[in-house]
Amino acid sequence: MSSMSSDETTHWTFLTNHAQVLLCIANDSDIRLRDVAEAVGITERAAQRIVADLAEAGFLERERHGRRNRYLINKQTEMRHPAQEGYEIGELLDLLRQVRSSRDGTKQLAD
Repeated sequence: MSSMSSDETTHWTFLTNHAQVLLCIANDSDIRLRDVAEAVGITERAAQRIVADLAEAGFLERERHGRRNRYLINKQTEMRHPAQEGYEIGELLDLLRQVRSSRDGTKQLAD
């Protein structure tokens, strides 16, 4: 039996902020960090740090397009936790996008 109160359980999320940022970028490679921050519920500065972490770890690359950034996800990059050894981040992103498409009744275009 857990001694955790219902207030304590509402302060965590199933996916980390890093995963949430990566999902936002997977859904829109031209998204502004201001919009990522709003969607995830973090500051724009935190979104910048997370994008820098993800780029440094090889999960994504940034390209400049005029005054904007475009983000390219390296889907073949393996997840970092030992429990997910051998799984590529693209597999997780594709799965979550499929579930969303099924739930929303929309057809997902192939990348």
